[in-house]
Amino acid sequence: QVQLVESGGGLVQPGGSLRLSCAASGSIFRIYVMGWYRQAPGKLRELVATITNGGATNYVDSVKGRFTISRDNAKNTVYLQMNSLEPEDTAVYYCNARLSTRGCMSGCDYSGQGTQVTVSS
Repeated sequence: QVQLVESGGGLVQPGGSLRLSCAASGSIFRIYVMGWYRQAPGKLRELVATITNGGATNYVDSVKGRFTISRDNAKNTVYLQMNSLEPEDTAVYYCNARLSTRGCMSGCDYSGQGTQVTVSS
């Protein structure tokens, strides 16, 4: 069984910073891509950033230059450093990983429960 557990959300003022973490655990053979999605009230879930096991990154335009995704392959953990936060960044942030297990050798997608990020003065 695979679990992704996020941490690091909270309330921050505009212009502030937060760092999200997501640790994957369980019977994992290999993790390919890890990433972060977010869903604001009344809006569709959107991709924020992804990172491959080789370190290639991709960001949605609205966070480029403000957010940085990174990962520690030895710890099966992905991070999202969020700087210069804006009220529009308020959302539930979900960690996602495409990984292989005994039951899914070709790679399947797993997501965490989400962590709330609120940017407000």
